[in-house]
Amino acid sequence: MDMHYILIFFLIFLSSFCKPNDQLTHTNLLTHGDMLVSKSGDFALGLFSPTSSNKSFYLGIWYHGLPGPRTVVWVANRDNPIINPSSAMLTINNNSCMVLSDSEGRNIWMTSNNITVGAYAILLNSGNFVLRSLDDKDIWQSFDHPTDTILPSMKVLVSYKGHAVGRLVAWKGPDDPSSGDFSCSGDPSSPDTQLVTWNKTKPYCRIKVWNGLSVSGGTYLGNGSSILYQTVVYSGDEFYSVSTVSDNSPFMRITLDYTGKMKSLTWDNHSSSWALMDERPAAACDLYASCGPFSYCDSTQIISACQCLEGFEPVDSIDLSKGCRRKQELKCGKQSRFVPLPGMMVPDKFLRIHNRSFDECAAECDRNCSCMAYAYANLSRAGVMADPSRCLVWSGELTDIGKTTTGEDLYIRLVGSSVDRKISLIKIGLPIMACMLLVTCPTLVWMYKYRGKWQKMVKQKKLMRGYFSTSNRLEGENIEFPFVSYEEILSATNCFADSNLLGRGGFGKVYKGTLEGGKEAAVKRLSKGSSQGTMEFKNEVVLIAKLQHKNLVRLLGCCIHEDEKLLIYEYLPNKSLDTYIFDGARKHLLNWLARFKIIKGIARGLLYLHQDSRLTIVHRDLKASNILLDADMTPKISDFGMARIFGANQNHASTTRVVGTYGYMSPEYVMGGKFSVKSDIYSLGVLLLEIVSGLKISSPQLRTDFCSLITYAWRLWEDGKATELLDSSVVPSCLLHEVLRCIHVGLLCVQDHPDDRPLMSSVVFMIENESTMLPTPKQPIYLAVGNTEGAEARVSMENSMNAMSITTLNGR
Repeated sequence: MDMHYILIFFLIFLSSFCKPNDQLTHTNLLTHGDMLVSKSGDFALGLFSPTSSNKSFYLGIWYHGLPGPRTVVWVANRDNPIINPSSAMLTINNNSCMVLSDSEGRNIWMTSNNITVGAYAILLNSGNFVLRSLDDKDIWQSFDHPTDTILPSMKVLVSYKGHAVGRLVAWKGPDDPSSGDFSCSGDPSSPDTQLVTWNKTKPYCRIKVWNGLSVSGGTYLGNGSSILYQTVVYSGDEFYSVSTVSDNSPFMRITLDYTGKMKSLTWDNHSSSWALMDERPAAACDLYASCGPFSYCDSTQIISACQCLEGFEPVDSIDLSKGCRRKQELKCGKQSRFVPLPGMMVPDKFLRIHNRSFDECAAECDRNCSCMAYAYANLSRAGVMADPSRCLVWSGELTDIGKTTTGEDLYIRLVGSSVDRKISLIKIGLPIMACMLLVTCPTLVWMYKYRGKWQKMVKQKKLMRGYFSTSNRLEGENIEFPFVSYEEILSATNCFADSNLLGRGGFGKVYKGTLEGGKEAAVKRLSKGSSQGTMEFKNEVVLIAKLQHKNLVRLLGCCIHEDEKLLIYEYLPNKSLDTYIFDGARKHLLNWLARFKIIKGIARGLLYLHQDSRLTIVHRDLKASNILLDADMTPKISDFGMARIFGANQNHASTTRVVGTYGYMSPEYVMGGKFSVKSDIYSLGVLLLEIVSGLKISSPQLRTDFCSLITYAWRLWEDGKATELLDSSVVPSCLLHEVLRCIHVGLLCVQDHPDDRPLMSSVVFMIENESTMLPTPKQPIYLAVGNTEGAEARVSMENSMNAMSITTLNGR
């Protein structure tokens, strides 16, 4: 019986060595000398040096197990090599990003940030290195970031919405994987129809448009039974370069060589080497526009040579690179005919007309006398039928033409008869008159419609400058106000319709509007006759006009019209922070990663106000309802109506008019009217505790023996139970060391004496650096709250969905 147990234990021990080594996890690091190998054994990933004498190392993927020199198909850090590989390592960090770092802690290369909790990476049998979440959703893949090689089944994004994006970049040399001079990408002048190889910024070779192989063009590279296609496939607004292989062998590839040649290669087992199937350019006649206008290269002949198109003759009988010219010049009104030229690689610089049949395509070119030629081909490739037809037309010179065995029919326009058509003067005059009317009428309408509007805008701008010229020195001088007309605001908000109402603030209402051009905005409309609101209006316009930061709300414009005073802000669809963290039904939508991102964003925005902007700004009303969230949940500090500018040598100020929100105001401000940057630090500390706990500063959910969230949080922290403060809805997604650090920093910020609170630069450093030692916070003074609506103080609070509320506390 004992022998049986020993045998079972021995088999389990051996099985631990049989686990696949194709994965990278949080605990399984990749260091110098390690490799990940795909399950098929065809590909490997690790650190490599191009030559034995090269001291630069790179993270790459190569064919595994092939004899001869290593064949690299992908390089991560091609332009940022590792000099000392012995301490380099590839890891997956807490943000589920892959990071390649060296001994000095430098990040040599890393994938983009994401909100996924937990991930692993795997090298697939296709040669694709994929970063996946724990529920097996792909977060990142090397196929989306090619270097110089396209593998079978790989998609390369060529263009998106008419703009060329993805590209291959060749190595700088045979042993230097850094970015070279040659690249391959879509043609910006025709990004949805062809690929071009570039030598720096100069076109070098155009990949041909073939009939039937693709929606918008492609190239055939190969022969025999193993065929590798590189095609451009249309999908919605996106065009992809796709490689497929007829026999599904992974040992085939398309590579952009450092010499500028696009090569198709396959592995030959007999010779144990890579065999060249095809390459572009293969000869001089394949070079971009080598034969000159209206001439073509016939690659079907044994000796390729430039020839003139039918109906054309050489400009120079010796040098056809100068191109050809028509034997008979075309003239509008003269009869013409179209001559088919079979098997042609279609010329460059064409216009594609969608949804045309063959007859419609021919008629389109025939009725336009500037159309020199057209071509037509049916489209079918991999089941893609985005457009059932293709109509290509040309005007002007025809360049870069070739004759091949798999080309298309190109129809060239030639003079068809010497007999001129008789066109009456009326037929010539009517189109000219119609064109003149089409140009003149809109101009007259524009002048009539907009002249008065322009004069009105100038008048209103003068009114605004006079309005703000009475502002005191805190509002600043020489501000270029972004002006929006009152008529445009009425149109944008549908005359301030209730259906567009976002919320009600302390000094007015906020509406959603759509400005000219379709841009969405939030319009803050101050209540008429509010003298207090007028001061806040001036202050907010001037301050925000001077401030630019991604964590501050952006002012799009302002308007003064009679008694109306309006502010136009960027529209933030996710409204304010308080609508999430204090709402039991919605708080689960903000997991810990999202909340920690919001905390860091608020801190960076406040650091900009206190230290990094040209002016030192004290916000004075920082609270959850004044933190707006954009579509990506990026926080933006809003409502600068009560903000104040500090001078260069000014550290604090006093006021007899204490304004703010009870619970967020610092003790020295409430009791003595003194405020400084440390007042905002106190408000930030309260906000940190609220974001972590999901409780308001004076939440009814607190125990009766705690007057506020601050005393409750401090007691839990002192008793070593700080994690009990954490909102239960974020427990599954949280990182406890980040939570505890945020609570600790929050308690440091809400200390009663301003000198004990850290500066914003220290707050940001403490939040973002886990290894930093934090000081011990002091115990808060226990104050009984009492009745906040009694004779001692008056609090007026109104909540707003768009966080445009201002709360005022007046002492007796």
